[in-house]
Amino acid sequence: MTDQPALDARFLDAPDLSRLEPGRRSQHPPRILLLYGSLRERSYSRFATEEAARILEQLGCETRIFDPRGLPLPDDGGPDHPKVQELRALSLWSEGQVWCSPERHGAVTGVMKSQIDWLPLNSGGVRPTQGRTLAVMQVSGGSQSFNAVNGLRLLGRWMRMITIPNQSSVAKAWQEFDEAGRMRPSAFYDRVVDVMEELVKFTLLTRDRSDYLVDRYSERRAAGRTVEGDRIADAVLAPVR
Repeated sequence: MTDQPALDARFLDAPDLSRLEPGRRSQHPPRILLLYGSLRERSYSRFATEEAARILEQLGCETRIFDPRGLPLPDDGGPDHPKVQELRALSLWSEGQVWCSPERHGAVTGVMKSQIDWLPLNSGGVRPTQGRTLAVMQVSGGSQSFNAVNGLRLLGRWMRMITIPNQSSVAKAWQEFDEAGRMRPSAFYDRVVDVMEELVKFTLLTRDRSDYLVDRYSERRAAGRTVEGDRIADAVLAPVR
């Protein structure tokens, strides 16, 4: 099975354990961007997102929550809109993200989808989401469901993100938060903690390796960038790193 006439071996990079060990380890706190999918004054997806941010900060992370109010619909504004620029800058800043949406008509909300749609796969040679970790959450008005988190997983894969295995789905969200918007002790709360712990671990595990993890044969071939050339560049840059 060694005859591969369609394969150009110059661009094939067999996994190398030594390259999976980063040349340097980042020392700053993990940077996590959190998005939520509702504009309601009493928004349970926002409450869950704020609770997740508190947990992440307890775990040593730096967090930013994007406020979607004022973000135009995709194609109803341009990339120079201040809210679009803010969202894209936060995505570039982040090393991991949390997406939390209500379930509406069996899917994520338009508010949630609009935020994701404003994040390009590629902008000026920079990818605002590729290689970043992702945790997905949802809140429901009724019984527990997983339609929204399943939809968010699909979107995360499309955005080339590393979506962690765990997830959170809060059923009957209206009874899980007190008047101040704080989440009451429950198995649902414990699951949110589980998800945030796992997100931090995956972010620490991958953030200094993400460039290598997402480097692709097809893209190297399209750019004419051979594996040998990459390794020479790595050797030259090693003392700088």
